[in-house]
Amino acid sequence: MPLYDCMLLLKPHVKKEALMDLVAKVGKHVYRRNGVLTDIRSFGQVQLGYGIKKLDGRYYQGQLMQMTMMTPPSLNNELHYLNKEDRLLRWLLVKHRDIKYGLDFLNEDDPRADLRRFGNSLFDDEDDSEDDDYEYQEDQGEKNEA
Repeated sequence: MPLYDCMLLLKPHVKKEALMDLVAKVGKHVYRRNGVLTDIRSFGQVQLGYGIKKLDGRYYQGQLMQMTMMTPPSLNNELHYLNKEDRLLRWLLVKHRDIKYGLDFLNEDDPRADLRRFGNSLFDDEDDSEDDDYEYQEDQGEKNEA
């Protein structure tokens, strides 16, 4: 089963009991689909970059929650009941990509192997930057002469 992050942005005035009730509701839904909640994080009150308009007003702050879960891919279609949830401003389900689990992770030869192939290319560009500085100094000299 793939790993997902479910981000929940709740209205700022929602009580902690109502927040935990919503998290429990999503958790039960995941559990019924043979999924597992692996992590729950609360980021508390966050300032939003823009106002989110709802029927009861415009919100510039919200409470952000992150639920990490392993669940079947069909869960995305089943979470649309959250659209009708009055306590939520927004929700988003994000799939983790290219992550190895279980035996695939243990059988990996060297976790640093991916970084080694970039090793030489990371430092080749330094010589080019020195040439750019030299050209810049020549241009400045021509402007000073004029």
